[in-house]
Amino acid sequence: MSAPYVLETRAMTKDFNGFVAVNNVNLKVRQGTIHAIIGPNGAGKTTVFNLLTKFHRPNSGQILYKGHDITPLDPASIARSGIVRSFQISAVFPHMTVLENVQVALQRKLGFSFQFWKSARVLDQTNSRAMELLEAVGLSDFARQAVVDLPYGRKRALEIATTFALDPKLVLLDEPTQGIGHEHVGRITALIRKMAQGNTVLIVEHNLNVVAELSDTITVLARGAVLAEGPYSEISGNAAVREAYIGEARS
Repeated sequence: MSAPYVLETRAMTKDFNGFVAVNNVNLKVRQGTIHAIIGPNGAGKTTVFNLLTKFHRPNSGQILYKGHDITPLDPASIARSGIVRSFQISAVFPHMTVLENVQVALQRKLGFSFQFWKSARVLDQTNSRAMELLEAVGLSDFARQAVVDLPYGRKRALEIATTFALDPKLVLLDEPTQGIGHEHVGRITALIRKMAQGNTVLIVEHNLNVVAELSDTITVLARGAVLAEGPYSEISGNAAVREAYIGEARS
């Protein structure tokens, strides 16, 4: 029986005008795990995410989701399939309330996604679930507050809540602790672990302490190619990985 991979790439390659950003990447993400992609700056991590969600199209190779080839699909079809992504920069509606942001995401399950003209009474159907999600990310006390007034760390927590509100089958988190103060990193890490229960998560993250705490499997990229893969106990002792990071620090 084949391994239970929810996501797989086969020789996925992307170049931009001759610059190879992703080079022959073979990625296998197991169902129900947290899988991290790490690497020095310019390693191709975010480009991999852009390829998986079809913001870019690979020049060659395949992307398989639950065993089906999704390489030809557009971004909207990818999202409808259950692959949901966050971004490095917080992507929330700043002039809506915290609760309304989650309600917008929950509309997808009601069959009229993102129709802002629906009455408040219709949107009230989402209140219970929205408050459950806000409670999970520690934002229930801020439900009626405008997002623009939240500190950055709470905006990131809200983005995680809205991401999981879409009922994803596979969650792609791009640098979830970027821009977060050191004192809030532990909170975001614990939040991701809690929200990931029962889900499959692929995470790009620069903070190796976060990676060590969260990840079941780590793929290390360097210059667009896979340098190493395995659990943190193996990756942390890999001489080639240490050299890649030290080289980045010296450049």
